[in-house]
Formats: sequence, structure tokens, C-alpha cells
Amino acid sequence: MQKTLDQKLAALAADRFGKHFIIADAKDADMALGIAAPGPNPGVDKKSFPFRTLDHYRQTVRQVAKQGLVDIMLMSCSTSDQLTIRERLFDHSGVTAAVRANDTTDIHVCRGSSYGSNPSQPFASTPIDHMQAGKSPCSAADRMQGANLGLYSVTFNNLAEPDRRTLEAYRDFRLEAESKGFRHFLEVFDPNVPANIHRIPPAGVGGFINDHICRMLAGVPRASRPVFLKIVYHGPRYMEELCRYDESVIVGVLGGSSGTTFDAFNLLHEAKKYGARAALFGRKINQAEDQLAFITMLRHIADDGITPEEAVRAYHGKLGESGVKPLRCLAHDLRLTPAVSHYAATGVSR
Repeated sequence: MQKTLDQKLAALAADRFGKHFIIADAKDADMALGIAAPGPNPGVDKKSFPFRTLDHYRQTVRQVAKQGLVDIMLMSCSTSDQLTIRERLFDHSGVTAAVRANDTTDIHVCRGSSYGSNPSQPFASTPIDHMQAGKSPCSAADRMQGANLGLYSVTFNNLAEPDRRTLEAYRDFRLEAESKGFRHFLEVFDPNVPANIHRIPPAGVGGFINDHICRMLAGVPRASRPVFLKIVYHGPRYMEELCRYDESVIVGVLGGSSGTTFDAFNLLHEAKKYGARAALFGRKINQAEDQLAFITMLRHIADDGITPEEAVRAYHGKLGESGVKPLRCLAHDLRLTPAVSHYAATGVSR
């Protein structure tokens, strides 16, 4: 079945600022948060077991794939092995399966840990063979069984040695991916160390990230380039300058922390207004009261069918129709709040 991602990538290649918009649901938090990854448990046993189970997490993936409104479903390798390879969930779906291709130390959010406040170090639990085939070594036919798209993440901290290791690891990944016909999209996090270490003024982080992206991709030929970018939204100025610099690059935004419903809807609307054509929401979707209704509103906003405020009101209407109690009253849910941009809550952007 033809994938909506491929259709939109082709359309955006012809018209970089056309109406098409890519939405990804990130259900890969088990490669970062461990037990807490599936999100809060709303059940009667939530005092004893405050988080949902991995089975519940994967069942939601099945539901979202069946709904068909997102273009990409990002998963851990183990979830993709079960759903993509064993269950063949995406064979008759327009949704493209994707796997988190690396898990750098800044997303190792284990209880009691402090990894997130130390400079990010490159690491990957998952080789490309496992993403494509679920085993290694594998044949060319085996590679057709799993996911052929991965999210690769880098974090730059304005520290020469850690940043060099990050660049080297990404280079090695690109070369292997190119040799195996594996596509990827690139996530660029803000610095994860405290500001007194990276020494970049808050207003200058967007420029630091943009320059790193442009400098890095200048050394990458078309065959190894990411299909799109995923970055923190630093406002109109930095979004427009990055989109304008190289119109062959599709720029997307990451969702960050859950926040209010208006935070998520307004982020998508604002990012698209200033040039973004992709968005990846993980916690914002996963911690919504009704994930399918939430995604429906995201799609309406992405397709310019509704404003963020209208979407919040419509979403609360859907909750009322379903008898689901909202986490916040409507007035609170219409507020814009600060958004934490890192798993370890060390980076904040407004």
C-alpha cells in the first residue's frame, strides 16, 4: 500500500512550501523512560501501578495505525519487531513504520539517574539489520520485512570533544545506512547540559542549532541526507531562516513535554506558518485523555481546516461526548505554557 509519507515527500520536493504536512506519532519512549514510558495509568489500580503497561502502549500503536491520520509511527526496535515484522501491522496501512535508530545518553532517563545533565554521548542499542529484518546477519529479502526508516538523534553542547564524537557517530551511521538502503530523519536537540557549561545565551540557542545543521549537512551528499529534520521550535525568526537557507531541506518540529492541549495545537500551527512541514509528537499525544481524538485535531490543524483555539474547544467537546473527564478545565487548557524540550527536563523553550 502506498504510504502517505512518500506521497507528501514527493509533493514537497516539487513545492517545498506547499500545503502538505507530515505528522509522526512517537511511541518510542521505552528507549528513554523505562517503566514510565507508556504514560500515566488512569485505571482504578493507579495508586499501586501509576503507569500503563507495555502491552497497553502497543495496543495504542495498533489503534493509531488503524486510524491512519498520522504519516509515521515511530517505535522502539522491540515494538517494531512485534508489530511491523511479526504482526504485519503496516502492510495494509498508509502509515510508515519507523524505529529510533540511536539512544544517546541524554535520553537515558532512569529513575535516580543524572545522565541528562552530562554532555550527550553517542550510543545505539539497535543496529540497522535489526530495524530492517529483526535479526543479524540478514539477506536482502529479510530487509524488506521490517522498518526502513529510522530517527537518528544528535545533541550539540558547544563542547568540542563531545560534539566531535557526536558528529563521527552520525557520519558512521549515515555510511552504513546508505550501504543498506536505509532512510532516516534527523533530530537535533538543544544543548542538554546546564547553561553555565554550554555558555550560549538563551536567545542564541536557535542560531547555534541552525548553524550546526547547515554546517553539518554541507558535508553530506544527497544519497546520505535525512529525509527531513526534527528540531526544537525557537520561534519565527529561526524557523524562517533555516527554511529559507536551503529549500531542499524539509524542517520539522519536536513536541517536547506534554503541556496544555493549546500548547500542542499552537506549536503545530505556528511552526507550519513559518515554514515547517513536519511535526513529531510523543508525550503530547501519549498523555492526552483521548489520543485518537487528539490526533484528529492535529490533522485538522495541519490541513488548515481549523485554528488551534477552535481545535481545543472541539477536542473538549469530543471528551464530553465520550464521557472522558479532561485533565484540565477548558479555560486552563486554552493557555500557552512553557515547554520542556528534553526528556531529562534540562532545556526549556517558550
